[in-house]
Order: sequence, then structure tokens, then C-alpha cells
Amino acid sequence: MIYGIGTDICDIRRIAATFERQGERFAQKVLSDAEFAIWQARSARWPKRGLRYLATRFSAKEAFSKAIGLGLHLPMSWRLCEIANEKSGKPVIVLHGGLKDWFEAQGLRAHVTVTDETDYAASFVVVERNE
Repeated sequence: MIYGIGTDICDIRRIAATFERQGERFAQKVLSDAEFAIWQARSARWPKRGLRYLATRFSAKEAFSKAIGLGLHLPMSWRLCEIANEKSGKPVIVLHGGLKDWFEAQGLRAHVTVTDETDYAASFVVVERNE
């Protein structure tokens, strides 16, 4: 049974402007430790690719927060929600700490997809209740 659906579109230029103002502090606020390491590696080789990675993660976490109906209120937080990739490249949501505990207690599971194109990153999340 579907519990919630969330979508988000993010202007990569807005992420770039925020990054210009805040620097790495912005990435550290939004990304989990594992995501941050990937972001650093991508940014070092291809700065624009690093910004796209940051934008897709930002967008996916916004979509997830909408799908669970909490917005960015506890137990939802940027760093407790991680967007990882399976070996095939398929994006998956990995939760940590209190957010993971809350999510599992609700009997939920999530599906996510992300995309980016020139100026925009977009994400779509479907959360289901286990039956």
C-alpha cells in the first residue's frame, strides 16, 4: 500500500550559488559522511559533476521528506537520509539513526529515482507500507 509520494525539482544554478556563499559547509550539512566522500572525489576531478551530485542528493532528500510527510522535521534530517547506489547504479535510500528507527517502526520501504539535465536535478520517491 502506498504511504506517500514525493517529488522535487532543483535548479542546479541555485545549488551552485548556495555553494559559492557557504562552501563545503553546505555540502557537509546536506550529505552523509559516505555521500560527502563521493562528492569530494567527484568535485576534485570535475567540479560541475560534483555540483550535479550535490543537487541530485538535495533533491532526493527533499522528495523523501515529502513522501514520509514530515518535511525537514525530526526524525528527518539531511544527514540521516543517504542516497546511495547499488552496483548496478540504481539509487537507493539508506537511513541512519533515529530516522531509520522511526521508518522501520512504521513498517515502511522507499523507492527513489534521480535525474539531472543541464540546469536541473529532479527526484521522485514512493514510500510503501509493508503488508
